[in-house]
Amino acid sequence: MRIHESESEIRSRRTQMLEKLRARGFRITPQRLAVLDVLSRSEGHPSVEAIYAKVHARFPTVSLATIYKTIAVLKEIGEVLELGFADRGNRYDGHRPYPHPHLICTRCGAIFDPDLSSLHDLTQEVAAETGFQILTHRLDFFGVCRDCQGSD
Repeated sequence: MRIHESESEIRSRRTQMLEKLRARGFRITPQRLAVLDVLSRSEGHPSVEAIYAKVHARFPTVSLATIYKTIAVLKEIGEVLELGFADRGNRYDGHRPYPHPHLICTRCGAIFDPDLSSLHDLTQEVAAETGFQILTHRLDFFGVCRDCQGSD
């Protein structure tokens, strides 16, 4: 369920985000590049604080505000998906910045991306049944992951 991407896929995703930033006229700083690197390499859905910790290790003078601003810019240009949780704060998906289902462990907070090819059909069915023009969606499944089940 976790995404294990090759180095070339990681570089490709980072390049895609970088090109979109450049095309929109955003400044490319070493700190911003580090955020792109964290998001393109992350197998989970990190919080801003987790992103900050990784970037701060490379750039000790970086501020949390810089991370928040970079995430806001990436959200604005459609290159990161924000997942808001009332009890665990927001998490960010830099791999798949479009609506897709998530499995969320209620014990450890891990977030997984299942591949559900039938979701597209479900979205079309809902639109046809209701007459809604669906612009986006969010589908989350809550449960206990394998690791947490094994620790019982």
